[in-house]
Amino acid sequence: MYTTTQSGSVGALHLIEEKSDFDFLLRSLSAPPYAPMIPPYLFSRENIMRLKNEGGRNISVVLLIDSNTDKMTNFSHELQCPNQYSGIFLPNSNSTESPTCGANNQEGTWNPWGTGLLYEDLPFPVYYVPDQDEIKKLIKCFEDFNNFDYASHSRRSLCAIEVNTFMSAAVSTEVCMRRTKFINNLGRTRYCDPLEGKNVFATLFPRKIENRLDYAANQEKYIMVTCRLDSTSMFELTGLGAMDSLMGFGTLVSVAHMLKLLLPDQSILKNRQLNVMFVILNGESYDYIGSQKLVFDLENLAFPPRYTRNAPIAFDNIEFVLDLNTFDEISSIRLHSISEFPQAKELLSKLKRYGSRKEYDFNIEFNSSLGYEMPPSSIQSFLRKNISFPACVLNAPPTNRYYHSIYDDEVNIKFHYANTSRDYTQLMSIDEAFRYFPADSVQMKIRNISSVVAMALYEMLTYENYTSNKLANPLLIDEFLYCFTMSADCPLFKAASKPNSLPALQIPPNRYISVAGSPQESTGWTYRILGYLLSNKLENISESKCNYLPRHWFAGFDGKGECRFTTQNYSLALSPAFIIEDYNWTSGEYSTWTESTWAPFSARMFLRPSRLHETITFSIGCVVLVISFCLIYIISTRAEVLFEDTGPGASTDALAPPTAC
Repeated sequence: MYTTTQSGSVGALHLIEEKSDFDFLLRSLSAPPYAPMIPPYLFSRENIMRLKNEGGRNISVVLLIDSNTDKMTNFSHELQCPNQYSGIFLPNSNSTESPTCGANNQEGTWNPWGTGLLYEDLPFPVYYVPDQDEIKKLIKCFEDFNNFDYASHSRRSLCAIEVNTFMSAAVSTEVCMRRTKFINNLGRTRYCDPLEGKNVFATLFPRKIENRLDYAANQEKYIMVTCRLDSTSMFELTGLGAMDSLMGFGTLVSVAHMLKLLLPDQSILKNRQLNVMFVILNGESYDYIGSQKLVFDLENLAFPPRYTRNAPIAFDNIEFVLDLNTFDEISSIRLHSISEFPQAKELLSKLKRYGSRKEYDFNIEFNSSLGYEMPPSSIQSFLRKNISFPACVLNAPPTNRYYHSIYDDEVNIKFHYANTSRDYTQLMSIDEAFRYFPADSVQMKIRNISSVVAMALYEMLTYENYTSNKLANPLLIDEFLYCFTMSADCPLFKAASKPNSLPALQIPPNRYISVAGSPQESTGWTYRILGYLLSNKLENISESKCNYLPRHWFAGFDGKGECRFTTQNYSLALSPAFIIEDYNWTSGEYSTWTESTWAPFSARMFLRPSRLHETITFSIGCVVLVISFCLIYIISTRAEVLFEDTGPGASTDALAPPTAC
C-alpha cells in the first residue's frame, strides 16, 4: 500500500484480464484517470513498471484483486537478494553490497522469483482486495457502466473508486525523524516511527537470579539457537510467512521442547556451566533489526536487560550460534558458515549421522557450505561485527515462489490441521506419529528436522549418543502451525494462557514487526508458548503463590491451571541507529527503517459523471454565480426604491395601528 493524495485518489475502474488490456490504459485513454483492477498472475514487475513509466497521471490507484489465483505460478515482490545491503562484507572492500548473494546471477540468488516491487517508489497507491463479495461488486459495477464502447467514456458516467490513506512521511528516514523531533508550539507532529518490536528469548535451564549484575563473575557458556519471528509482505496485515520464517520458527520451538523433556535438569550435563539459549528475533525482514540490536547489546554488556536480574552475557560467553533459517525443502539441508570451526564441524558430523539413521527413516541429507555465499539470516549481524565469530546457519535450497508475499500461507506449505485433541506435551514414538500424519506432511517434515537437530545438540551437551525411539511430537507442530496460520483461538495458545482467559481472535496473529505501541500479538504469544514449553512444573503450588516471575500460572493442556518455573523474557528489537546519538544516517551500519503515519483508510465506489456533464455543471454554476452578483449589485444600487425607508424620519401614516389588547 502506498500513499494517496491528501484529498484522496479517484479513478474509473478498469478490469485487467490479459496482458493486452494494459494497452488501453497506456495508449488510448478517453476519460482518465483510471483505477486498474489486476489479478495476481498479471501483477508482475513488467506490468507495474509499465504503469509507472508510461501511465503517468492517467493511473490514480491500482487494485490487486484476489481472483484467478490458479493461473498464478509465483508471487514474490521482495528483492532477489533479501537484505543485500546489510549483510557481511568482504574484508578490505569498499562495496556497500553484501557478497553473500549476487543480484546479477538469478540462479545464484536466494529468492529467484523476486521482483523488487516492494522497494519501488510508485506514483500511485496499490491496494489489496481479498474479499470476494467486494470483488464481485467492483467487477459488476465495471461491467454495467464501463465495459462497453470505450470511445464514449468521456461522454458518459463511469463507475469509479475513491481511496484515501494519506501518508505523512517524506524524503528519507533522516529527514522524517528530524521533522518528527522538531517541537512547534510546545507540541510535536509525528511523521514517522522507527520499526520496533521485541525479541523473545528463553534458556533451557534457569539462570541464577543475581542481586549484583557483574559480568566479570559470569563463567556461563551458551549454545545460542536463533530463528526469525517476523515476516512481511507488500500489504499490511497479510503476510503469514508460512514457508518463509514459520518453518524455522516451528523447528526451533520443537527443538526446544524436545531438549527440555530430555534434559530437565542441568546436573545431567558434563559441563554444568553450559546452557542453551533460544532467541527468536524480530524485525529480521528489515535488514536484521532484532539481531543487530542483540549484537549491539552483547557488545555493551546490556543483554539480557537489567530487569531480568541475570548477569550480562558477552560474546565470550557464547560457544557458537546456530540459526534455523528457511526450510523450503527438508530433504536437503546445508550448514553454512564463513569458515570451518570446531563446533560447526562437530555439529555437521552429528547431523549427518542422525539424519541418515535407518531406524528413524528421516532421509535428510546434510552438507557443508563454506564461504561468503550465505543465505540472508541473523548470523550475518554477528559476522558483520566479527568475521571469525563461530556462527552457522541451517538452510534449505530456495524453492519458495511466494517469499514475503500474501500467498505464503498454509496452502503454500500444504498444511492440513489434524485437530486430534491429543496430548502434545510429551515426546512421541516413531510408529505412533504415523497414525496421525502421512510421511510427506509438513508436520512430519518439521518433526524430522527438529528431531535431528535436537539429537545433535543433545549429544553435544551430554557426550552421549541418542538411542531412544522417542522423537519430537508432530502434534505440537500441528497445533503450532494452526495457531500461526489459521486461528489464534487455538489449543496451544489457550494452554499457554491463564485459565478462563478471553478467547483470542479467529485469525492468525500478525507477524509484521510494526512500531512502538502497536499490538505485537505474535510477540506476546511467542513469549507465552516458550514459557509454557520450556518451563518446569511446580507441584502443589496454588495460583495465589504463583503470581510473581519467574513463576507463571498457565492453563496447561487440561485447562485446569498449573504453576511453572519459567525462563523466557523479552529484549528490545530496535535498530541501534535510533539509539546512538548523532548517528550517521548515510553510514549503512545499521538498519534505518521507519513507518509513516497515515490518515484512517477510507474507500467508496460511485458513478463519476462524464467530462461533458462536469463541464455543463461547472458552466451552469459559473453562470448562476455571475447572475447572482449582478442581481446583488442591482438590488444594492436601487435599495431606496425597492425598499421603503423605515428610519427615524420616515412617515408612519401607512402603518396600521396596533391591535388593542
